[in-house]
Amino acid sequence: MFRTRVHRNLSWISTNSSRTTTTHGQHYQYLQCSKLPTLYFQRSLPRLPIPLLEHSCNRFLEATRPLLSPGEQLETQEKVEQFRQGIGMELHAKLKNHDAENKHTSYISQPWFDMYLADRAPLPLNYNPLLVMKSDSRPEYQDQVVRATNLIISSLRFWRSLQSDLLEPEVYHMNAKKSDTASYRRWMKVAPKALATYASYAFKAFPLDMSQYSRLFGTSRIPRLGKDELVQSPNSKHIIVMRRGHMYALNVLDSSGYIESPSVILGRLRAVIQLDADRDAASVPLGVLTSGQRDEWAKSREQFVSNPKNADLLQNEVDAALFCVCLDGPEDGVFNEDHQEPLLKHLLAGKAHNRWFDKSISLLISADGTTAINFEHSWGDGVAVLRYFNELYKDTLQQPFVSTETVHTPAEGDYSNVRPINFEVDEATKAAVSEAYNKNASIVDSLDLNVLKYPHMNKPTCKQFGLSPDSIIQLSFQLAYRQAHNGYVGSYESCSTSAFRHGRTETMRPCTNATRDFCEAILSPERSKPSAGELRAMIDKCSKVHGQLTKEAAMGQGFDRHLFALRHTAQKEGIPLPDLYETEAYRRINNNIISTSTLGSDALLAGSFGPVNDFAGAIVTTYKNQADGKVFIDSLESAFDKICAVIQQSGSQSKK
Repeated sequence: MFRTRVHRNLSWISTNSSRTTTTHGQHYQYLQCSKLPTLYFQRSLPRLPIPLLEHSCNRFLEATRPLLSPGEQLETQEKVEQFRQGIGMELHAKLKNHDAENKHTSYISQPWFDMYLADRAPLPLNYNPLLVMKSDSRPEYQDQVVRATNLIISSLRFWRSLQSDLLEPEVYHMNAKKSDTASYRRWMKVAPKALATYASYAFKAFPLDMSQYSRLFGTSRIPRLGKDELVQSPNSKHIIVMRRGHMYALNVLDSSGYIESPSVILGRLRAVIQLDADRDAASVPLGVLTSGQRDEWAKSREQFVSNPKNADLLQNEVDAALFCVCLDGPEDGVFNEDHQEPLLKHLLAGKAHNRWFDKSISLLISADGTTAINFEHSWGDGVAVLRYFNELYKDTLQQPFVSTETVHTPAEGDYSNVRPINFEVDEATKAAVSEAYNKNASIVDSLDLNVLKYPHMNKPTCKQFGLSPDSIIQLSFQLAYRQAHNGYVGSYESCSTSAFRHGRTETMRPCTNATRDFCEAILSPERSKPSAGELRAMIDKCSKVHGQLTKEAAMGQGFDRHLFALRHTAQKEGIPLPDLYETEAYRRINNNIISTSTLGSDALLAGSFGPVNDFAGAIVTTYKNQADGKVFIDSLESAFDKICAVIQQSGSQSKK
């Protein structure tokens, strides 16, 4: 982390219709000026625990039971017991020893990096997530270039605050009204730094790991044969802007590292639009290569940078950029509330001609100002990105720095600050781009995306009946799959372990014996179906089990990461793969047919699962040759209906 605390005299004044802003003052340069240093709690965070081997084995057996026949369960028990008493003990001891020798980090951090960076699958659809931001209801701020300018400024304010140790530490408050206060911060400031996290626990406030934040900006994933690498350029002063496949380096910080004035950034973006309008769309959009299989991209890049000019431009302009801004055209689609699927599909993977998927953060801005974030996943997880996403939305909403009325500073011809990136493209690169484009187009064409908004279930309703919204959503997924496909499959829900130093994620397995029992009961013939009260009791049990599993996962007491690390240890030590990893149970539970990730945020328009204040919703993506997403969506709506009916009926009976 690079930290510089700076205070300078005022330089220039930028004025818009609502406010006068000093561009070198703290109000403009920093998004926050926290009383506590950003990494105040980092040193005192507890280490991620390695679960007991016996506990992980038992949890694995319990999680696989709903997926196996009685005979398969018995066979799995035998293999697990052999593992627990044999090679598993040796691998566990080696993992513990390695963890003890690396107390600065967690046992899962490096293996997880290795897993991401060594996977050769393309980044779009497989790894890079998408978060779509709510639009600004004020037309003067929703214009594409205006919105891009405000998003860039707010991003830089976030980054400057982070670098200068002025960004508020990330803390999860159980009761924000009681602990997210000035009094809490005063107490934390006098707490010994080595014990600050534990002092915070007394307020029911839980500091989270922030080690990933330093990679939010200035980071690129570089394709290499066999395993990629991450490179960082935290002191860069420019971003990359993409338009119709062309790339432009745009300076956004001055020579001293200060954010350029709003009118200057607006003017430079308008210069990009003008430059792009004066030429045809890129005939060889290099960004398409970042959508490809990683070894193929590595070979193409190696050949491409054999040209010194290309190597210089790629490394010093593209790789080193703080982040990427993709300005899409009208031909790429705009948001339609009643028909969201086309734009969401385009934003998720699109034609890839106007993307650079290797950047840590890309802001995707449609012609109508609809904004999304696409991020490369190896460097970090949802906690860091969601914090940035929320702060970005809040800042642009509460204090936008430009509008359609703002007079911009002209930048036409200023090629030192607005630099078209003109590569020298040979026939080999043309062929590679064409092949990558066709492969990505084929994959995207095979993608089916369906959206469901269910107005009869929402967070207030769930809380009114004493139910966890997340557990109800996950139960609905299980019931939907059982109705549509007459079975149960490996299911995945991501759970953050950021309460620990260098924690990443743990897997929560939402397909449980309790969810299976409920599904079978509610789908049983009417003559033998349990009463609404009995079904409600089963829902309560599902919710209780789900809550316990979520708590265990968040506290580092799941089993997936532990078994993954033991397998990684065997590979690292040259030990033959234990039989446990060859079992049908292990294969089946890791074939995640239902893969979910829930990110709750008032800033989200789309991109997450889960109930919000107004409705329950899901975006379901499937491959057309593997599953029918429309069948699942229809079944999910039916599942919501059934579960809502049980909740309502049982509530009515209890009042009588």
